[in-house]
Amino acid sequence: MTPHDTLDAQLPSLTVAQADRLRALVADHLHTRTGTRPTVVGDTAEAGERRYPLTNLAQRCRATPEEDWPELVEGFFDALADASSGGESAEELLAATCLRLVPAGALPADGFGYLRGVADGLHLALALDSPTSVRILDDTDVERAGADALWAAGQRNLVRAPIRHEEVRLDGHPVLHSVYGDSPFVAGKALILPELVAEVTGRRMPDAGALVVVPTRHLLAFHPIVDGSAADAVNDLATYAVKAHDDGPGSLSPRVYWWHEGRLTSLTVIDHEARTVAQQPPDALLGMLKALRGLDRAGRLVTSARPADTAELTDTTVESIERLGAEPERLPDAFASAVALAHAHAASDPRADRVETWDAWVAALQLGTALFTETKDVVVPLGEREPTVPAAGPEAHTDARAWLDAYYLTLVTRERDRTTRLCQVPLDALRGGDAPVDDYVLHWVDVLQSHWLRRPVDDVVEKLVAVMEKSHPDVATHAPKDFLNAIDYQPVALFHRLLTQDHDAFADALAEALAQHGSYWGDAAAPRARVALGPLALACLAYDMDFPLGATGRPYLPEYLLDRQRLEVIPG
Repeated sequence: MTPHDTLDAQLPSLTVAQADRLRALVADHLHTRTGTRPTVVGDTAEAGERRYPLTNLAQRCRATPEEDWPELVEGFFDALADASSGGESAEELLAATCLRLVPAGALPADGFGYLRGVADGLHLALALDSPTSVRILDDTDVERAGADALWAAGQRNLVRAPIRHEEVRLDGHPVLHSVYGDSPFVAGKALILPELVAEVTGRRMPDAGALVVVPTRHLLAFHPIVDGSAADAVNDLATYAVKAHDDGPGSLSPRVYWWHEGRLTSLTVIDHEARTVAQQPPDALLGMLKALRGLDRAGRLVTSARPADTAELTDTTVESIERLGAEPERLPDAFASAVALAHAHAASDPRADRVETWDAWVAALQLGTALFTETKDVVVPLGEREPTVPAAGPEAHTDARAWLDAYYLTLVTRERDRTTRLCQVPLDALRGGDAPVDDYVLHWVDVLQSHWLRRPVDDVVEKLVAVMEKSHPDVATHAPKDFLNAIDYQPVALFHRLLTQDHDAFADALAEALAQHGSYWGDAAAPRARVALGPLALACLAYDMDFPLGATGRPYLPEYLLDRQRLEVIPG
């Protein structure tokens, strides 16, 4: 390696040879300008009492032909010379001060004691945005205008800072929102990220927050945490941030941050000695990302739902079943595919009066039973093919949400023996797994098992109260709040009315559950948008208890399943 291809340690945007040339140009220019020979070492030049960081200048040099560097150096110091030197009135400061992010340690404590730490590697400063320059205010400025008034003015002016926005879309990668501009205050928009998200996406900030990077003062990028793609966005944003931070100009931080409930938390661990950067999300975020990925894989989230294709899902389900003999660990995937297929048939058969639709529901039932209880070989007709679901052992897979799907399927198909067998699965067997769930999900399983196995009513009621408490949006942390309220909680509300034998209240709760299902899924063509499985299961149970439901005219509840018109002998 030579000085012409080795990056400089203090100015890594340039090679050693380029950095040495820049330092020489800076030294000559300052000598000419000040009449004294400056000290230029590493990434800093000192002339008299002035100290000049050179990192941003070096980053600009990298994007400029070397023959133009003398003019660039001259322009750099001319701009500094033209900058405000202080003395503005309080009114002038309040009119033009804006919040600005600066790298931690970039400004000395002496003279800038008002700075606020906002996250690892980032401090918040107040900057005067004058027509010809931007100047960081010092303690004297802040005292003259009043700290509280300046912070408030800085936020108002930050909102008005101009930006541009574009979506970064690469095949197979999550969408990143890039916000940029000439203003040195663009990165500060991370401090008001909910407003920025609403402005550029037209949607509110999700309850889980967003991942955000501020690599330079002219640039930020973010990804709202709404589905399983957020786990991949962590690495994409990290790559984006490191490159933009190295490129500059105006480098701020190479870190990835999590904006949540008004705070920025760093995910990035930097080992300066080893020169390594790694992403280590805090436990709360990690659990959330894993939970979202699990919900995503099962097609439960509207934000990433894919349109239903019955033919494609049939092929996928059949192929998954045929591979189970050699790869039994694929049973959860086969079950998820079969559940999607059963739902998808509602697109062309909303009443579920065709035998092909019934066969799809039975296939899902067989796979769900095998997922949690001991079974024998059983043939499942799907279209023109008849794959065999191989015998399964008594062990239960650790997926409480899949258990709920299987339980609901037994109620819809009126397979009471299978319902009992599922309710005998130990609750502890459903804990853990790759996709964590909120406590209310396991409490809900406990309620259903206790009720079906005829435990004392007082015990069931006590457990139901625990579900209601644990599913409060302020308590649950893994499930998105809109999904929790519109989808997960609705069967709980129905069960409450079922338990009290209140026919009118059950009818009202069922109408609300179907309205919530429709509101959540909208016009999505995803399989689970077609049928409200949990409400359907509870409605089937209520129908069998002679609740007056009026089976026809209810969206998302296939009437041939609800009123038992399509019931046939189910093998196994």
